[in-house]
Amino acid sequence: MTVPPTRDLTVTEVRLTPILVADPPLLNTQGVHQPYTPRLVVEIVTADGTTGVGETYGDTKYLEIAHPFAEQMKGRQITDVNGLFTHLDEVSVAAPRVENAVDVGGLRGVQTADKLRLSIASAFEVACLDALGKALGLPVHALLGGKVRDAVEYSAYLFYRYADHPEGVPAEKDDWGAALDPAGVVAQARAFKERYGFTSFKLKGGVFPPEEEIAAVRALAESFPGHPLRLDPNGAWSVETSVRVAEEVGGLLEYLEDPTLGTPAMAEVAARTGVPLATNMCVTTFPEIKEAFTTDAVQVVLSDHHYWGGLRNTLHLAAVCRTFGVGVSMHSNTHLGISLAAMTHVAATVPNLHHACDSHYPWQSEDVLTERLTFEDGTVRVSDAPGLGVTLDHDRLAALHRRWLADDGALRDRDDAAAMRVTDPAWAAPAVPRW
Repeated sequence: MTVPPTRDLTVTEVRLTPILVADPPLLNTQGVHQPYTPRLVVEIVTADGTTGVGETYGDTKYLEIAHPFAEQMKGRQITDVNGLFTHLDEVSVAAPRVENAVDVGGLRGVQTADKLRLSIASAFEVACLDALGKALGLPVHALLGGKVRDAVEYSAYLFYRYADHPEGVPAEKDDWGAALDPAGVVAQARAFKERYGFTSFKLKGGVFPPEEEIAAVRALAESFPGHPLRLDPNGAWSVETSVRVAEEVGGLLEYLEDPTLGTPAMAEVAARTGVPLATNMCVTTFPEIKEAFTTDAVQVVLSDHHYWGGLRNTLHLAAVCRTFGVGVSMHSNTHLGISLAAMTHVAATVPNLHHACDSHYPWQSEDVLTERLTFEDGTVRVSDAPGLGVTLDHDRLAALHRRWLADDGALRDRDDAAAMRVTDPAWAAPAVPRW
């Protein structure tokens, strides 16, 4: 790739801005979302004034890696994307403390030092590609080999939820209302379809006993015939419970996502049912692929460029999945528009993307862009503008950073169990399986 000789794309400045973003009271098997969630926005500035942006998790453990990594970036070329991973190895990371073998920051399996590093590298890679695309006048998807679709389909991400955060807790209001039973879930799905045109639905499960979530799936199937459905209890069930649920509603599901925890348990469920199993918990790194694929434990891998290490690693993962005949789609965390733009660019380049991607974005009432990305008929159009095709709103970024500065530390690390204890003081993150 040739850069015009007049451009000096040496990194001269890296700006790291931790922020707190409003989050609704969405329930999962570990607890409930806090009223604000931490994110990190990365800006890379080159000698000629070109700026690229990236986004990732903003918890303290990520910031501790991001700051030394940012110092290492200065003086390097944004074209040296491969070198990001060499530099990353030079950043020391304390071994993370793991509870219940589940990382609550997106409920994506066991957390490791390598995952922490890759989650930071991904934001820097996206920022470099954004800047490089702007310098060359090319969209990011062109830097990845070119798009194979003009729009990327996303699935409505349904949650059991409270109407509001607890009384007395500072929080932003929304108009979604509560969803604590099948009728509430169906009403939420109908609102998603009316507002955004989604044609497939994913329900975050593991919140209520399986019988209640089976009833919700059946209610969705009755209300939206022909619409693909998914259920994701985040490993909350035993093998026996997973098999029973698969027998009850498997015929209504496009796939069942992480019903039980760990590759051996998933393999047993897969062997005993005919329901496709998806994962973003037992296949989250390249070394985990061999066991999962050779035991036929999963039939769909939900990639996530944040913890897989960026957009190019996402393409590598998709190629491996294609080789083994495993489907691929995308996992979502509580992200903003920068990440949605990055997801859309890389998804546009994956030939074997046969399932709609997940996205929390409709739940996020706040963003750091001058213009929010929009869903039309459940899809996001792929931008052909240079870079990611988004513009950072520095005033809004500064306001969300001020919120982070004003916090006493209680919200700077995501903790769904702590948020639940505001409502239920006796709550503890449950051991898995719950049922």
